Amino acid sequence: MTSVIQSSIIKKFAMALSGFFLIVFLFQHFIINITSVFSEEIFNQFSHFMGTNFIVQFIAQPILIFGVIFHFVMGFVLDFKNRASRNIKYVKYKGSSNASWMSRNMIISGLVILSFLGLHFYDFWIPEMKYKYVEFLPDDSNRYYSELTHKFEDLNKVIIYVVSFFFLSLHLLHGFSSSFQSMGINNKYNFIIKIVTTIYSIGIPFGFSFIAIFHYLNH
Repeated sequence: MTSVIQSSIIKKFAMALSGFFLIVFLFQHFIINITSVFSEEIFNQFSHFMGTNFIVQFIAQPILIFGVIFHFVMGFVLDFKNRASRNIKYVKYKGSSNASWMSRNMIISGLVILSFLGLHFYDFWIPEMKYKYVEFLPDDSNRYYSELTHKFEDLNKVIIYVVSFFFLSLHLLHGFSSSFQSMGINNKYNFIIKIVTTIYSIGIPFGFSFIAIFHYLNH
């Protein structure tokens, strides 16, 4: 029994750690993308550096892909085990008095985000890999801005992005703060942690939505 509990704790710790890694990447990704609203030149410079830097392309990028896969697989595994271990059902369902909607439906928001990541890879990552490693086209440091804005000329795609970022916000609102508990950070700073994670969980998805809507309205 003890080994089972320890295994569960280790898995939750690994889940939280991978979540923190993805949160840092998400913030970095947002910082680069928000520059497209203010300066085409700066956005192209940032994107060109990220797209041609050896460390980013062949070390950080594979780690990121592994982190995404690990986080979602571990999330599905933990959710399955949690559901399977519930031998005693609630006599009466009490909604959010037992748990918040976000905590009860992390798997749903996770599936929406995973579907969105598939679309995002299809829109940006796959064309980038094809451009550089299949077609071997000459490097053009000014192409990134036009490639970004072109994707947001389609209203349907903008709507999909905005809805996906809404679910990302719901996912982060529970997952970000609970990750601190999973890693044993549970002390007098909980109130500050809650404020910071809430601001991040709402602000970053809203920022990404703003970028998509801005480029649609200005294409």
